[in-house]
Amino acid sequence: MGGMSLGAWTAGLVIAIVLSAFFSSTETALMSINRYRLRHLASRGHAGARLTERLLARPDRLIGVVLLGNTLATVAAGSIVTLVTLELAGPHWLAAANGALTIVLLLFSEVGPKTYGALHAERLALPAAYVYRPLLWLTHPLVWLISGITGGLLRLVGVSAERVASHSLSADELRTVVAEAGALIPLKHQQMLVSILDLERVRVDDIMVPRSEVAGIDIGDDWERVLGALREAQHTRLPVYEGDLDHIVGILHLKKVARELARGELDRGRLLAIARQREPYYVPEGTTLQQQLVAFQAEHRRHAYVVDEYGDVQGLVTIEDILEEIVGEFTSLPYAMRRDVRAEEDGSYVVAGGTTVRALNRALGWTLPTGGPKTLNGLILEYLETIPEPGTSLKLAGHPVEVLQLADNAVKTVRIWPAPPA
Repeated sequence: MGGMSLGAWTAGLVIAIVLSAFFSSTETALMSINRYRLRHLASRGHAGARLTERLLARPDRLIGVVLLGNTLATVAAGSIVTLVTLELAGPHWLAAANGALTIVLLLFSEVGPKTYGALHAERLALPAAYVYRPLLWLTHPLVWLISGITGGLLRLVGVSAERVASHSLSADELRTVVAEAGALIPLKHQQMLVSILDLERVRVDDIMVPRSEVAGIDIGDDWERVLGALREAQHTRLPVYEGDLDHIVGILHLKKVARELARGELDRGRLLAIARQREPYYVPEGTTLQQQLVAFQAEHRRHAYVVDEYGDVQGLVTIEDILEEIVGEFTSLPYAMRRDVRAEEDGSYVVAGGTTVRALNRALGWTLPTGGPKTLNGLILEYLETIPEPGTSLKLAGHPVEVLQLADNAVKTVRIWPAPPA
């Protein structure tokens, strides 16, 4: 056998199979390694991770080295088997010997190693980077030639090897990553992260306080009524308007009013002057919470009035409302539950018609539709397509509903039951 013993040929065959297994397993490991985990390790100074990142920056060259090495190892194994078979058994056994070699290579150089590489990508890829770096340097001329030819062929079909695919995540993909984090991230933190991503989807008119519930002061009211409104105010800032909320003249800060009251110098003119020191801040319907949060920071504001396409005020949104969308309610009981929702002994809830559907869903864990009207009153009117009479019953998304009171052509209160189990 050409001066070489059977043992030497066998050792050569084993080495060729092991090399093929190495190239197959490391190729799979390098291509399936978690790029974000790799980036994290590299940012912390892990030398293997940094080297792996540099290798993966040009995958065409890396794949060229892998396939070159794997091809040479496979060809070497086939040549050894052919020579040994011809020497020991004759040409009639070549087909059987190559068939056996194919099975061995499939099991021990392809399926097994690649499966291991996919399951233990990081464990295998980082040490392998130290091997591939010098291999890339040694085989650079040949790899450069192969990469140039394949790159030219790829450009014919509109693919550029220089433009490596971006590994940035979209918002929806990031939601999936957060949801699959499991015990790595506490559930409360997962909910907050997803809520931050949802700021792009939720609009200011989804969470605003409806116009009918915005507290304010009509400067044209009787002075005693104005003083009474100031005494009973539950907010530190109140809009001052003439006639209705569409004609706001300014925002009143109660701290400044308290000083004037203490000195006994407050009158209608002084109240109006204080209010005009702060102009109202308007935002259009449809503004996303992400945009509005940035706008609040830029304008140094804490609340804004939402207007429709005609400039009419539809409601009020505050920075606290947006923060509650991220971290949840600041109080022990949700605002909607404390003010607009009353639980009954029979398991039903008496709900104010102006309650927003989104707040009701969050307070009670329901799934009433939020794609259309923003309030429960609007949802009922859209469903019935008419103004109902007290006592009217209907079903909303499986929830039995009974209209209790009407006021100003709107549903004032309803009784609603949880949806029965499917």
